[in-house]
Amino acid sequence: MQTNPHSKLGKGMMIAGWAIALLILTSIFAKFESSQNNPNQQLEVTQTVNGEVQVHLKRNRYGHYVLTGQINQKDVTFLVDTGATYVSVPEAVAEQLGMIKQGQGYVQTANGTVTVYYSTIRQLTIGDIELYDVPANINPHMDDDEVLLGMSALKHVEFTQRGNTLILKTSS
Repeated sequence: MQTNPHSKLGKGMMIAGWAIALLILTSIFAKFESSQNNPNQQLEVTQTVNGEVQVHLKRNRYGHYVLTGQINQKDVTFLVDTGATYVSVPEAVAEQLGMIKQGQGYVQTANGTVTVYYSTIRQLTIGDIELYDVPANINPHMDDDEVLLGMSALKHVEFTQRGNTLILKTSS
């Protein structure tokens, strides 16, 4: 019994088509999931009549404010944390950013007391808001790549929450 060579080719093409369709669907789902966690990948920035810059952040589906910003002109993902005294950078991210450890200390976290390293962020950018020489810590105990945007940065801006929106504004 002979097999039709066109039949094998047809089966191969069908398998390849399904594989490509699955790859496309996986990519679409990954982008959707990313936008659900960080709805602020493209920041909404406005300016008041007084020249103050405002950055409008949308709350994600978990109730947090996650946004894309920059540390030392490199993109990072921030999680707004008004309970954190300092901007807290995971050690792996700090190494990528070229941050320098300037001494060791201890901080109290939800998981207990942990050792961190003090550092300074030369430039921290949120939309059109730029902050300089922001005290930070490098935390070797943080497993993910989100940087906690703590009060050492947030104290330089006014912030107001209205519904599901957090507005950061440069101080007058």
